Amino acid sequence: MFILKALLEKITYTCVQGSTDIKISDVVYDSRRVKKDSLFICIKGAVSDGHSFVDDVVQKGAAALVVQEEVSVPDGVTVIRVEDSRYAMACISAAYFCYPANEMKIIGITGTKGKTTTTYMIKSILENAGYRVGLIGTIEIVIGDERIPASHTTPESFVLQQYFRRMADAGCDCVVMEVSSQGLMLHRTAGFLFEIGIFTNIEPDHIGPNEHKDFDDYLHCKGLLFKQCRLGIFNCDDTHWRQVLEGHTCQVETYGFGKEAGLRAEQVELVSRPGYLGVQYQVGGNMQFEVEIDVPGRFSVYNSLTAIAVCRHFNVETEDIKKALKAAKVKGRIEMVNVSDEFTLMIDYAHNAMSLESLLTTLKEYHPKRLVCLFGCGGNRSKIRRYEMGEVSGRLADLTVITSDNPRDEEPQEIINDIKTGMEKTDGRYVEILDRREAIAYVIEHGQPGDVIVLAGKGHEDYQEIKGVKYPMDERVIIQEILKR
Repeated sequence: MFILKALLEKITYTCVQGSTDIKISDVVYDSRRVKKDSLFICIKGAVSDGHSFVDDVVQKGAAALVVQEEVSVPDGVTVIRVEDSRYAMACISAAYFCYPANEMKIIGITGTKGKTTTTYMIKSILENAGYRVGLIGTIEIVIGDERIPASHTTPESFVLQQYFRRMADAGCDCVVMEVSSQGLMLHRTAGFLFEIGIFTNIEPDHIGPNEHKDFDDYLHCKGLLFKQCRLGIFNCDDTHWRQVLEGHTCQVETYGFGKEAGLRAEQVELVSRPGYLGVQYQVGGNMQFEVEIDVPGRFSVYNSLTAIAVCRHFNVETEDIKKALKAAKVKGRIEMVNVSDEFTLMIDYAHNAMSLESLLTTLKEYHPKRLVCLFGCGGNRSKIRRYEMGEVSGRLADLTVITSDNPRDEEPQEIINDIKTGMEKTDGRYVEILDRREAIAYVIEHGQPGDVIVLAGKGHEDYQEIKGVKYPMDERVIIQEILKR
């Protein structure tokens, strides 16, 4: 049991009714989970408003409510009024779980691209140096040997603090996590201080009625991270980094390719051989050593340089960094699968035009005999994405194989037809194969020496969603079945 006053110690509030000296059994923001003596936090969401459920939660025995709007409840229920109930929930959750973030060093990464890969690189380096590292990201939450599928890039604040508590209890020294602009905007990371915050890059994305109203709002939300961290590390090659920096309260370091960067990548060389693409470079500036990583492209240099910039603050030896970067792998992010000594096959999560263009442009730098791109588009999503992805692949790939992704409630053939509309703006060659398994078999069986083949869109996903049902579909399993066949 907790005393309500102790849970409220980090927030500004008005006790509209009742007493803050009452005992609280648990903290809840889902009305279905309320029980006797709960503290219920009324959250205004995009779909529902917690204030609408006050009568229901009082009947279930809630002892106190946290609200940001006026409510009417019986005299025996304590009502706490705050300016923003989401911010209050983050601080209350931290107190409820006894401030677990204070027991570890929290590393937060924000940016449009590169967050997922960079978190795994940092985790690999730190673990190789003997640290125990928790991870929270787009793909999964990792606590020791336990892996929990993720539903949000940055979990709701209560869930985040719950994970922190479990990580601290499991003996973690530090946590590396992806921090989305939505997570920052909705105060999911309020209530604690990051040891290090990292800005990777920013491009127009996540702008729309349910996300950010415009690019300036997107920039502002990314910058919130640097008002709640001790050290901010910035990619100073990004043209918007100083705007993200505005209003910061942290110490600042930089990395990049330019001479003004504190930590630099120099003498970058692409490494290519049958079945393998990588990159090597010289680290300059704050550290001096040579690196080779088994992931292609300039953005891989940025990701690894980000990881190095972080891990040098943990006094990791150079040889540990090099060894860990060589071994770091991320499921579904330029994940190379060995199927032939003659051509290269990889799986990647690229599922919009921006990420697909970045990937294909990177791979063309390796001058493959043919660049083959297999992809589909999700149903119940914007048709514009389909046109754009079709146009990108038609322009950059030597052969496009159009197939199915997650059709959801739409007819797969109609989605393919939309992709073809974009393809037809280009001179790109394409074939269409509705069944994704058959499409994967096609590209493997028709692979030619020197080809680079990309299976785009699914990445780490291991299912295909059709008419509301998720069917097992792991491209790695499919590839092995094809090879056996």
